[in-house]
Amino acid sequence: MKRSFRRALWVGAVVALTAATVPMATAFGAGSVTATFAKVQDWGTGHETRVTVTNGSDASVSTWRIEFDLPAGTSISSSWDADVTRTGDHYVAVKKSWAGPLGPGATFSWGYNGTGAYKAPLNCTINGAPCAGGGTPPPTTTAPPTTAPPTTAPPTTRPPTTPPPSGDRKIVGYFAQWGVYGRNYHVKNIHTSGSASKLTHILYAFGNTTGGRCTIGDSYADYEKAYTAADSVDGVADTWDQPLRGSFNQLRKLKKMYPHLKVIWSFGGWTWSGGFTQAAQNPAAFAESCYNLVEDPRWADVFDGIDVDWEYPNACGLTCDSSGPAAFKNVVSALRSRFGSSALVTSAITADGSTGGKIDAADYAGAAPYLNWIMPMTYDYFGAFNAQGPTAPHSPLYSYPGIPQQGFWSDAAIQKLKSKGIPANKLLLGIGFYGRGWTGVTQTAPGGTATGPAPGTYEQGIEDYKVLKNTCPATGTVGGTAYAKCGSNWWSYDTPSTIGGKMTYAKNQGLGGAFFWELSGDTSNGELIGAIKGGLG
Repeated sequence: MKRSFRRALWVGAVVALTAATVPMATAFGAGSVTATFAKVQDWGTGHETRVTVTNGSDASVSTWRIEFDLPAGTSISSSWDADVTRTGDHYVAVKKSWAGPLGPGATFSWGYNGTGAYKAPLNCTINGAPCAGGGTPPPTTTAPPTTAPPTTAPPTTRPPTTPPPSGDRKIVGYFAQWGVYGRNYHVKNIHTSGSASKLTHILYAFGNTTGGRCTIGDSYADYEKAYTAADSVDGVADTWDQPLRGSFNQLRKLKKMYPHLKVIWSFGGWTWSGGFTQAAQNPAAFAESCYNLVEDPRWADVFDGIDVDWEYPNACGLTCDSSGPAAFKNVVSALRSRFGSSALVTSAITADGSTGGKIDAADYAGAAPYLNWIMPMTYDYFGAFNAQGPTAPHSPLYSYPGIPQQGFWSDAAIQKLKSKGIPANKLLLGIGFYGRGWTGVTQTAPGGTATGPAPGTYEQGIEDYKVLKNTCPATGTVGGTAYAKCGSNWWSYDTPSTIGGKMTYAKNQGLGGAFFWELSGDTSNGELIGAIKGGLG
């Protein structure tokens, strides 16, 4: 499976959510305690809504209960950060037990995905009073004796700390270290987009594998870059003499804000997998070098484990490896032995489900007991690295008539890995937050010829979802993913709707959750990660 770079060419900016990104809001006025419903996204057959509870009183509110009706033609399919029950078209949403009292002036947001186009709720009440406020005062409570209520509203519409997303399914997202350059995407954007509250784990990409050892990939981005107050997660600027700066320090701050988050340092990737060949010759020495780097006292508290992204053991990626089928198992076994049972040890692996393909080249099943979970990279199956086509979706969930290569779809990889004895709950489904495209295409349906890669902002043939959703909106689906033809350009990518279908698949297959490449490809208000969380919910 070809997986184009993941390198410094992938650049672009993500900014904080503004009112302009919410095209429709239904506010029920102002009062002691109010509720506001805002349409975050609407793709016709479904939508995402954010509900914000605001405490406008001068006392802490111990609980809240919102009741409302939804008009005919729409219903809630999944929700998060609130307990929602339904009777016909009538819904009741109550505060999660972990949320705690809502202080004076504070806000709290929860959300849901719905079927049909967005429609404003009807007959809304909160704690028995109109959502517009002005009714019977809500029940109040004094602040707990050990925690003073906030005296000012939090800087965002989400609580400053959150528990893990509901259920035990994992939502794992890559943060690319080079995004801090031309893309201007920083750890802070994980917070301002709302993604931090939905993620369970962040994969920091990448560390290098030079000389069969774990080594630093980019020291400036990793731990040297000084952050201004404006770009810092907590609004506090770095000083010249502090011991740790860069993205590592920003991740430390993010974890303090979101204590449920775990961060895993990923090594290798398409560009830096060559060192694994030497690592396989002495796995214990490799594991020792990795442990010493990940557990360096300067940033040991930032990372919760290590991820192996070897592309590919006993097969070819950017370079070829001939270490033998046992090499991958030997390397991850050594890592588990050195890091111990409490650390996270994970791996992103090939998703080549063809007979005799890359999955068959290595003993992934033998390695599975040493890994917390495995991430088959179920994207980049097809793309303009085959410049003349045929056009095909880069991340199909299922096969379809005319697919260019047998075994190159997500379900083929999942079923092959399961058939080898890997438990379903150790497998995560991969999602791309980008599209792949060709130019010189005359045929709208998949299977057309092309003359080369479509223009991209930073790399030919590749574009972020946040760009494509506006420049080339999806018009069709095939194999469980979306595509569109705009002029002579043909693109394939996942949308909130197709991600919903993939998450249904993940649940039906008993998978452990989903992961995605990578955070900066999403919209500034996190449309795609919202669809992942809502779909797994």
